Amino acid sequence: MKKINLGITGCMGRMGQQIIKSVKKNNNFRIVALTESKKLNKKIDGKNILQNTNETFKKTNVIIDFTTPKCTFEILKIASKLKKRVVIGTTGFTQKEEKLIKKYSKKIPILKAGNMSLGINLLMYLTEIASKSLGNNFQSKILETHHKHKKDYPSGTALMLGKGIAIGKNKNFYNLIGKKYLNKKNFSYGNKINFNSIRKGEIIGEHEVTFSNGKEIITLNHEAFDRALYSEGALSAARWLITKKTGLYSMRDLMNFK
Repeated sequence: MKKINLGITGCMGRMGQQIIKSVKKNNNFRIVALTESKKLNKKIDGKNILQNTNETFKKTNVIIDFTTPKCTFEILKIASKLKKRVVIGTTGFTQKEEKLIKKYSKKIPILKAGNMSLGINLLMYLTEIASKSLGNNFQSKILETHHKHKKDYPSGTALMLGKGIAIGKNKNFYNLIGKKYLNKKNFSYGNKINFNSIRKGEIIGEHEVTFSNGKEIITLNHEAFDRALYSEGALSAARWLITKKTGLYSMRDLMNFK
């Protein structure tokens, strides 16, 4: 198989660095573009770190983006012009921005996931099933824990899981969003989905979905031990996306969940 030419945005960030490491162990890819939002006079493995321009991404087949919403839309604008595929791992989009991403997907193939982990995407699937099976007699809440450097909260993954609950109930997720707590020791259930985000240490990622009717509790959880599972998932997404037509895809499509 011919190597896939890869562009990596936010290459100095945690995920950018991890993706570069994973590419070195994967024979399916070749890095042809590394970018940061600000101009840096640095090189990684002999490659200059550039800024996001049409010229920078001209030779790429797929761009992997783990940055900020502002940067992601810079990339989508360039990618739609150059007809490049994009894997989005960035989180923190507003409802309006989500709709804009969908609009871009009518021009180019996009795979977007709040989490690239196989286990997390399975957890979302199980969350949907639990939510549908348990019905309206059960209330739900979501707890997530990440390293102290993570700025956005709730995490993209926590929001994904919240969407899983909404899908199970056949309701609009944005109408079900309840309170969003940060570093709260305990938090209660509500008529809507409440979120609690803990930021401490160097924790890679822990997520927990809890359902309760006051008489019993059902808990679904996932814990990540190695950041490589996210970068390897992103590379799997890039390889899968290379054969796809225009559209907005998710890890669920890749994993063929019904």
